Amino acid sequence: MRFLHTMIRISNVEQSLDFYCKKLGLKELRRREDEKGRYTLIFLAAPGDTNQAEIELTYNWDPEKYGEGRNFGHLAFEVDDIYAACEKLERAGVVINRPPRDGRMAFVRSPDNISVELLQKGAAQAPKEPWKSKPNVGKW
Repeated sequence: MRFLHTMIRISNVEQSLDFYCKKLGLKELRRREDEKGRYTLIFLAAPGDTNQAEIELTYNWDPEKYGEGRNFGHLAFEVDDIYAACEKLERAGVVINRPPRDGRMAFVRSPDNISVELLQKGAAQAPKEPWKSKPNVGKW
């Protein structure tokens, strides 16, 4: 047995690809549209995981309201530099809901309110400003 993917329902393909690919840095691996079923599947992976864990974005062509997404839990990605990753996301307009005050962990949310955890690779970095003084924002 091996892990294949995690599926997340999305409400807007362009907004979701902007977040997951342009801002978070994932790569689109493949896409499948099903006219009969009225949905599109888009498979993504982190650059270092293209043959392992994938995320399946599911876009249903008929609108549906998905709510807060908290019942899903969260996705987690390891990053080389937690501060650089958060700075890049913040510059791109992403709210850092739980800043990396501890030099180890941060949370952001996708356009569909899926929580995404960012974890520092290896040991935590030393806490530093402006991050160690930033409060939580919204839900994470």
